[in-house]
Amino acid sequence: MRVELAWSPATSDVRHCWLTVLAGTSIGAALRSCAEFADQLPRLAELKIGIWGRVCSLDTLLRDGDRIEVYRPLQVDPKEARRQRYKARGERIVSRHRPLAGKSTPST
Repeated sequence: MRVELAWSPATSDVRHCWLTVLAGTSIGAALRSCAEFADQLPRLAELKIGIWGRVCSLDTLLRDGDRIEVYRPLQVDPKEARRQRYKARGERIVSRHRPLAGKSTPST
C-alpha cells in the first residue's frame, strides 16, 4: 500500500513523503518507519495525528491512499490573532462581501 505523510516542522515549511507499507500497518508504525520524520519522533506524544483532516489515534490502521497529517499545536488562538490584526489595521478584514441577512436588493 502507498500512503502519504504530510507535516510542517515550522511555519511556512511543509514537507511530505510517500511511504510503502504493508496492509494492516498502524499510523504509529508508519511514522516510525519514515526516516525523514525521525527528528519529530520524540515529540510524537504531544502532536495530533490525523488522516485526511480527521484526528485519529496512533493505533488506527491505514488504507491504501490515506494521507497521514501531523498537526502542530497552535501558537496563537485564531480568534485572538484576528482581533490583533483588526486592532493594528483599525478596520474589518473581509475576504469577500456577503449581503446582510434579511436585506434584499430591489428587483427591477
